[in-house]
Amino acid sequence: MSELTLPAGVERRTFDGTSQLATRGPPVYGEPTDGEWRAWDPTRSKLGGMLELGVETGLTGGETVLYLGAAAGTTVSHVADFAGPTYAVEFAPRPARELVAAAEPRERLFPLLKDARRPATYAHVVESNVDVIIQDVATRGQATVANRNAAFLADDGRLVLAIKARSEDVTADPETVYADVLAELETTYEVCETAPLDRFHADHLGVVATPR
Repeated sequence: MSELTLPAGVERRTFDGTSQLATRGPPVYGEPTDGEWRAWDPTRSKLGGMLELGVETGLTGGETVLYLGAAAGTTVSHVADFAGPTYAVEFAPRPARELVAAAEPRERLFPLLKDARRPATYAHVVESNVDVIIQDVATRGQATVANRNAAFLADDGRLVLAIKARSEDVTADPETVYADVLAELETTYEVCETAPLDRFHADHLGVVATPR
């Protein structure tokens, strides 16, 4: 992938002699810091890996984000550092507690203890016409989750998705899994770009798509 323009609020900084992506905000997962800047570890973040690989995510900074599969807040905290209102959906109570802690100093980050497979349960909270859906869920039926949440996305919005092959079928060939997930996604989205994330995350495929 080629070098791309990073979202406003994301910069390359040097930490311990190594150039890394970074955002401004309180640290969340023990990442290196330099003043207000915190390193964005691509080995712990699918979105960070996509940006390191030069994937054109369409993120510019300041956009409204619906983040599905926020877990303990590793990636979504970076997103909230540079984006606008960021709604973070996480179903598991234990990581959700850490997510709440990550959100406490971030006025734009709104944690939701909800199931991304059931968007009706948070439709009264999440504003319509969000600019970006970022999805990183470890469950079977990842395309179904993305398709069900498409109703929140603006007509000119983007889906940024990390397909986890082993969450769909631990025994299947990842390439077969990717093809099946993409085929289901294409009933709702037009896929713009795909990129293997194996440099940072084995058996993951990054996807950028727009609503049909």
